Amino acid sequence: MSRPLASQRKEYGRALVEIGQARPDVVVLDADLSTSTRTSDFAKKFPDRFFNCGIAEQNMMGTAAGLAASGKTVFASSFAVFATGRCWDQVRQSIAYPKFNVKIVASHAGITVGGDGASHQTAEDIALMRTMPNMTVIVPADAPETYKAVKAVVDRPGPCYVRLGRVDFPVVTTADSPFEIGKAAVMKEGEDVTLVGTGQMVAVCLDAAEELRTRGVSAEVLNMSTIKPLDKARLLSSTERTGAVVTAEEHNVLTGLGSAVATVLGENHPVPMSCVGIPDTFGESGESEELMVKYGLTSDMVVTAAERAIRRKGK
Repeated sequence: MSRPLASQRKEYGRALVEIGQARPDVVVLDADLSTSTRTSDFAKKFPDRFFNCGIAEQNMMGTAAGLAASGKTVFASSFAVFATGRCWDQVRQSIAYPKFNVKIVASHAGITVGGDGASHQTAEDIALMRTMPNMTVIVPADAPETYKAVKAVVDRPGPCYVRLGRVDFPVVTTADSPFEIGKAAVMKEGEDVTLVGTGQMVAVCLDAAEELRTRGVSAEVLNMSTIKPLDKARLLSSTERTGAVVTAEEHNVLTGLGSAVATVLGENHPVPMSCVGIPDTFGESGESEELMVKYGLTSDMVVTAAERAIRRKGK
């Protein structure tokens, strides 16, 4: 299904400016990538509250912790591969452990970074961030939800990680769609299988649900925009009804949304489950759409996974 495309990064920049106007305690840090992350929008409006820390991401996180310790609410941005992997120790020791009010909003996540290749693609960032106590992890489905997520995290106490993409995402929500941290949204109701997507894979799940409908399968689609804390109640109420589940993520298939969902179901209500995600491998240089196809992040793969999970229901 053809959907309009919109930039998550632009909505991040727009939300930051509005937050800056309402909250004089908010400061923004970037690691010499403000044009790409769109923190430059905030910098133009509030130059005295914006700090370019240079290509020194670890130092940026230490600075963010210090500002938060002095009472500021801090947004720190870079590419996801650097904001999480390069800075993991600083985030753990100086931000997550003391529960400081630092919001790490990272762009260029996943393989859809495209031509920059494996060095700039991260399929491990959700795993790295969700292993940390005190850390909230959010993966907005599209541009409108990005705006709402950024507006929400500024008022949430403690550290947060918000994962954004580089390319424009298909728009699947509206300005009026409800968003609440820790709550999944039912994008489509169904009875035979639950498709749980996060990030741009929500749009892929909706396309898969439409194809499944033509095959006589009723699929429910959940937008699991908060990976931590996971909406256990919504997940269980859906899977208890449908009896099968598929997860879909632009992340290493072993360590992100799929493993989080599997833990909840394994402890509470095991059902047949299939996971769609990036195989346990590094990416490569290529066009974003070509990489999505090569690594199996397509509606066809979700359909195949759903049919496989449904077949196992009777065993």
